Order: sequence, then C-alpha cells, then structure tokens
Amino acid sequence: MIHTYSPTIRRKEMEAVLTCMVDEKIGPGDMNTKLIQTAKELMGFDGAVALRSPAIAFEYIFKALDFPKDGAVIFSALAPAYQVLTVEKLGYKVLFADVSEDTGLVTLESVQDCIKEGGRLLVFTESMGILPDIKAFLELGIPVVEDISQSALASYPLEENEETKKAEAQKKSQDAAVAQTQTEEEEVLGKKAGLYGVYTILGMEEHDIVTAGGGALLIAPCRKEWTVLKHIAEEAPFTDSMTDMNAALAYVELKEFARNEKTRRELFALYSRAVMSGRHKTFTRGENGLSTIYSFPLVLNSGFKDAKAYAQKKNIEIRQAYENSIIALRQEEIAKRCICANSLLLRCAAFPLYPRLGQKDAAQIVKVLSTLL
Repeated sequence: MIHTYSPTIRRKEMEAVLTCMVDEKIGPGDMNTKLIQTAKELMGFDGAVALRSPAIAFEYIFKALDFPKDGAVIFSALAPAYQVLTVEKLGYKVLFADVSEDTGLVTLESVQDCIKEGGRLLVFTESMGILPDIKAFLELGIPVVEDISQSALASYPLEENEETKKAEAQKKSQDAAVAQTQTEEEEVLGKKAGLYGVYTILGMEEHDIVTAGGGALLIAPCRKEWTVLKHIAEEAPFTDSMTDMNAALAYVELKEFARNEKTRRELFALYSRAVMSGRHKTFTRGENGLSTIYSFPLVLNSGFKDAKAYAQKKNIEIRQAYENSIIALRQEEIAKRCICANSLLLRCAAFPLYPRLGQKDAAQIVKVLSTLL
C-alpha cells in the first residue's frame, strides 16, 4: 500500500539522531541552538525558540502579546483542530472564518466579518503551502500570527522597493560572479513566508513539511517581538524546549529542504498534468512557482468514498485533506457559517506526494489520477 503521508528519513537523518544517542545528549542542548541558527539563515527572522509542541507555542504567543481575555481569536475553519482546542483551554473566545474554494485559505471578507464580531487576532494557517495576499490581511489593523507548518520556506514575489534596495546593494558588490548569482536568485524571491506576522509558528509534527517527530519553532520576525519572546523563553522551564534528538532530525530536514522540494515539485507537475483534462481540480497557486509543495490536494467533483475505494483497489491510500481540521471537529457547529470549508472537508482528497516515492509508485498514482471518474 502506498500511504498518503510518509516522513522523509534517510541515512543523514538517522545518523544525526543516532549521534545524539551515542553522545548521550537527548535533552535540550546544542542541537536545539543549531536548528534555530539554520532556520534563521534560511528565512531571515530575528529570533526563535524551539519548543516541544505547537500548543506550547500558542501559550508563549498570548503571553508575549499580553492578549486581553475579552479579545476573540480568528481561525480558518480548515486550520488544525489542536489550535482551537489549545486557545480555548487558555480561556479565549474563538471565531471561525470561511475559506476560498480555489485556494483553501481564509477570505478577506470572512475575516472582516469576524472582526465585526470582536475578533482581535488572526491566526493565518497557510495550508497546502499556498501563500495569501498577506498585505491585505495586515491592513485590517489586527495582529496576525502566521502558521507556516505547511508553507515553510515558500517565498513572496519581490516588491518594488525590495527590488530597488537589492539592485543598489548589487552595484556595490566587488565580486562579479557572486553578484551574478545573487541577481539570478533575487529576481524572483522576496520575503519568506512567516516574516509578516507578529509571531510565526513552524510546526514540526509528523505530517508537517519539516518534521522533528514533534515540536515547533516559534519565530519572532522582528527585533521588538524577539526581545519580548526571548525574555519569556529565558524564564520558562526546560521542559518546554525541544530535545536535541528531535532538533537533530529537523536540522537535517532543513538542510535537505531544497533537495526534497525539488522532488516534490517534479511530482506535483506530473500529478497536475494527469488531472488537467479531468473533472477534478487542485488548488490555484501563484504563477511564479514560489509556494511550497506540501501535498497534492484534489478537489473532487464526485464523492470522496468512491475515489478512496477506487484508489485503494490500485493499492493507493488517499485521505481527506482536512480530516484533522477545526471544521472536522466542529462540523455541526460551524458548517452553516463556513460553507466552502465544509465543502472542502467533504470533497478534498490528499494524494501521496513525498520525496521517498519511487518512480513505480509515482507512475501508479499518475495513472489513478488520470482515470479517476
């Protein structure tokens, strides 16, 4: 059976974890620090802490923001269910925003409605690696927390002022070869996902794009927020911190991210061509190709059960793409309010897409996608 999800664990990942065990360094330590530094180099944020779970990250965020108890928190109805459960345990009111059927991301109109109902903080889940028009949400006037657990290292297009700054920097460069390389890369790459919110959660659970087998990076993009977060982290118990064994796995996956993403993109292109002439469709992504390929979500024009049964006959496991979402947990409560999210819960299937898929398995999945009725 070809499973829907599979962690990318090769020899490098195994050796990194084994080294921690041999050195008897399995608690929080140097590898934790190394993971943060690597993520900082790749993304460009000001500071971060590595924690044992994304749920703990939420506790730190609300403390750092000194968020009032009478302020409601806005979530996408397709966000992971743990988020709303965690925030409710902390004593906050929650509101749910509906999504676009074309992207699976919350709509501006739905968030605006939530603000009218008392929403004072938006947790923006960038599901399936797809990036929003983030500036439009920032202009709503409430803090935004980004969840990049599925969109890590995705990039926004360069803005005009960024292009000008980088062009000036390149003119000062004395190394022509280096300048040429930078130009080629920077023509398309802008700020990374996660650098727009007041804080950002990069979950590293089993099915996240980067996995530590459990844990999260809580990122402060700017110095002001990092100063507050650093103070909180320094006073926190060590049991909140990610262990070196988990950090070692995540560290190698970050170092290997570009290699793995190249494979994911190749698979995504094959799958996309396979469904191009069919009745089913995948989500709309920016034409610039800067989003992260997390999975292959297919919005079905027929019932999920039929598609699942057909794939299973071909030895392929497919699952509901949002089976662990808020709306899956609270369907009766919010389905009427979040019509598009409920539709995607019922009709969006996740097909296997991960670097360890062999050519034979990939070909089998392409065949199923192209013949799915």
